[in-house]
Amino acid sequence: MTSPLARIGAHPHEAKRLIGIDYEQFLALVALAEQRHLKKQAEIEKKKVRIIAPRGGRKPEMSPKEGVCLCLVYLRQKPIFEILGLLFDIFKTKANDSFNYWVDILRDILPASQMEEVSKFSQYYEQLRQMLGEYELIVDSAKQAIERTKDYQEQKRYYSGKKKMHTLKNQFIVLPKGADIVDIYIGRLGKTSDITLFRETHYKFDSKQKFIGDKAYIGEAAITTSHKKPKKAEIIESQKENNKQLSSTRIGIEHLIGRVKIFRVASDRFRLARHRYSQVIMTVCGLVRLRLNRSVLLALNN
Repeated sequence: MTSPLARIGAHPHEAKRLIGIDYEQFLALVALAEQRHLKKQAEIEKKKVRIIAPRGGRKPEMSPKEGVCLCLVYLRQKPIFEILGLLFDIFKTKANDSFNYWVDILRDILPASQMEEVSKFSQYYEQLRQMLGEYELIVDSAKQAIERTKDYQEQKRYYSGKKKMHTLKNQFIVLPKGADIVDIYIGRLGKTSDITLFRETHYKFDSKQKFIGDKAYIGEAAITTSHKKPKKAEIIESQKENNKQLSSTRIGIEHLIGRVKIFRVASDRFRLARHRYSQVIMTVCGLVRLRLNRSVLLALNN
């Protein structure tokens, strides 16, 4: 059986279909991930109480390149860990451990949004807020099905009557044309309304910042929405034209959410542990930004 790593090495044009990013981006990501891996191992080494010589004992079963590839294959294709282990010739428990280890590293080096990218630097954060004021940002949310818990009270918390399933909701705020992810809020209860979710996160932006949204945001002064058809009446032609223009503007966020959902772990029912949800989905958002060539390398190298 040909491993995914050997496959994309022999056929680089297939990388995006198999792991979600192109081969050149994969190689750049491996280089950054290996740096973070060595740094992490050095920190672990300092805390160890050694009974054998350094570099003694069993050798690692996977190289950083294989580990990153395994992680990306899971995020993009979402196979069960038995199959993932077969693809990389390791046991399923090792495949699980490797995924959890490397997804932590990818999460560290890939900022999920512009806001997260500058969050540690107050000066850049204020500059970003001012720059964003030049645009009408687009806001929307997306739900994802999750596994039903055994506890009945927990089931009630996560149940969405609209979707007839247990869900979590993620809010995306993006630049015009879906050029980049400005901010993302992950893992809110699926039954939370879109406008409530927006009002909980609006404080991050300048008070004069303008947004564009769908009819779920009607009533929020900061968001321009399409005209709603009155009961037993029709909207006028100018309103219809305005609705068309807003729809053509809003399509950018639909395309970006579609890019996120290319990674099946972000579109299919989420089957990993619930506490891993935010980390995994934000890692996917970081990969989408890398795919769009929007991640800032200076931030990645910190």
